Amino acid sequence: KVQLVESGGGLVQPGGSLRLSCAASGFTFSDSAMSWFRRAPGEAFKWVATITSAGSGQYYSDSVKGRFTISRDNGKNTLYLQMNSLKTDDTAEYSCVMGGQNCAYLDCSRGQGTQVTVSS
Repeated sequence: KVQLVESGGGLVQPGGSLRLSCAASGFTFSDSAMSWFRRAPGEAFKWVATITSAGSGQYYSDSVKGRFTISRDNGKNTLYLQMNSLKTDDTAEYSCVMGGQNCAYLDCSRGQGTQVTVSS
């Protein structure tokens, strides 16, 4: 059974940083592209970033490009999202997803989410 468990969310001031982690189990992590999505209150589930299975390719939404970095450690079965220069608009529940950008409309496995709140 696929299990994805996020951690690292919290309350941070604008301009601050957070690092999210996602511990994966129940599948061959190194075979799968992985993504982060987020959902702000009242909004749809939106794609944030994707990393290829070996980690050689990273892709970002325009809203986070240059501020967020997605990475992975296949030896530890863990996905990361380093978030810098956080803005209030980044406030959302962040979820780790098994798959790519098309998981926005496919039923991909995902974690329970971790809340990120950016506020002064």
